[in-house]
Amino acid sequence: MISLHQVTKTYETPAGKFAALKDIDLEIRPGQFVGIVGKSGSGKSTLLNMVAGIDRPSTGSVAVAGTEIQSMSENKLAAWRGRNVGFVFQFFQLLPTLTAAENVMLPMDFSKSVPLRERRKRAVALLERVGVGLHADKLPATLSGGEQQRVAIARAFITDPQILFADEPTGNLDDENAQHVTELLFGMNKEKGTTLVLVTHNLELAQRTQRIIRMKGGKLVEDTVSQPVIAG
Repeated sequence: MISLHQVTKTYETPAGKFAALKDIDLEIRPGQFVGIVGKSGSGKSTLLNMVAGIDRPSTGSVAVAGTEIQSMSENKLAAWRGRNVGFVFQFFQLLPTLTAAENVMLPMDFSKSVPLRERRKRAVALLERVGVGLHADKLPATLSGGEQQRVAIARAFITDPQILFADEPTGNLDDENAQHVTELLFGMNKEKGTTLVLVTHNLELAQRTQRIIRMKGGKLVEDTVSQPVIAG
């Protein structure tokens, strides 16, 4: 599902060049739930941005679902993300002037993957699935952090993406809400067979994934498979 070959990422800084990723070789199979861990600055979020098509490598190749994405134009890359990828962020990234349902509908509006008349119905149904259906017509500012993250998870899954990326999805939540969000992600992975790549500082959460990749100094230093792959 995901293949990286000799991927590097170098940034220009006032202090000189900074190598965020160094010669990354990585394969992730369909349906795997992978946890990426490491200290701040280890390169884990940069790696996530590479495979999600948010950033481009300085050298090397990134192939996702058989498509090499590093050479695609911005327009084609945006369309590809809309069809194939869901993303959950630490700080939710909900548009404040749109209701919960409207936020969830956005990926369908961009990708035009669902007929217009069906989009709201589908969005509300998924909000109910994640436990916030009663808040469909509320603005994000009126929702708790946990409720906002549930909306963000619904938005990420609304187009049935092949792959979901989550960058510290519980990092801005209290323990109770973090547990609820964790169960939702695991449930969606099992129910839909979605390939799920999770960046987290939470080792307890990472240890529940099927595979843990540890990063240090822009390199992969450990790769442990702990559970069988769920077929996609």
